[in-house]
Amino acid sequence: MSTTAAVINKPQRSIWAGGQSPLKASYGKLMMWFFLVSDAFTFSALLVSYGMIRFSHAAYTGSAEAFNFSQEWWPIPEKVFEAVPFLHGVPAPLVFVGIMTFILILSSVTMVLAVEAGHRMDRRAVEKWMIWTIIGGALFLGCQAWEWSHFIHGTEAGGQWIDGTTIFGANLVQNQYGPPLFASLFFFITGFHGTHVLSGVILNMMVFYNTAVGTYERRGHYEMVEKVGLYWHFVDLVWVFVFTFFYLV
Repeated sequence: MSTTAAVINKPQRSIWAGGQSPLKASYGKLMMWFFLVSDAFTFSALLVSYGMIRFSHAAYTGSAEAFNFSQEWWPIPEKVFEAVPFLHGVPAPLVFVGIMTFILILSSVTMVLAVEAGHRMDRRAVEKWMIWTIIGGALFLGCQAWEWSHFIHGTEAGGQWIDGTTIFGANLVQNQYGPPLFASLFFFITGFHGTHVLSGVILNMMVFYNTAVGTYERRGHYEMVEKVGLYWHFVDLVWVFVFTFFYLV
């Protein structure tokens, strides 16, 4: 009888089977960190490759006002990305990409508020902040789609010409802004990041649904919100580096 009671009262072993969680983190949270570290290596390799290719090409040394697109030197980002929706013909260097960056950073703030509400077990607040995070991610993707469209179709860029031909944008075959690798790297790296944002929006929608139906409330914790929040903050942080490499360097 005493043996039976001992078995019944024996505490359940954690998934770690070691009795102690490393760094006091749950299994799922630690696995998310492992994934983010491996993903950080991927983005680092891409950005380092971009940097090496960027500085292996000739840089324009004249004034920005006298700059003219040419295959001879690497494009000046503020001359390539100076368009803003509904302001056709009005040069606004990096204004639109600045707006995109602000939207994504703001969505990271709303995610922080969602995680904080989860710690308080405030279901309604989690729903509210998750909705705003989803909207922020969707807006960023919409802005990126417009930017890609503008980059592909091109602009007259203030009447600048290349070999007698008006600038008409870039694709994977040709690039009239500068060296072909500039367009290829732009599409690949920003597209790779955009795919991560899209994945994050889908995950956020799943978390919102589970919150709305009370799944996490029945579990007694909102750890999933925190785990998805780690991924979302990582996506935001990576964009800061992508922004720096592509638009400021």
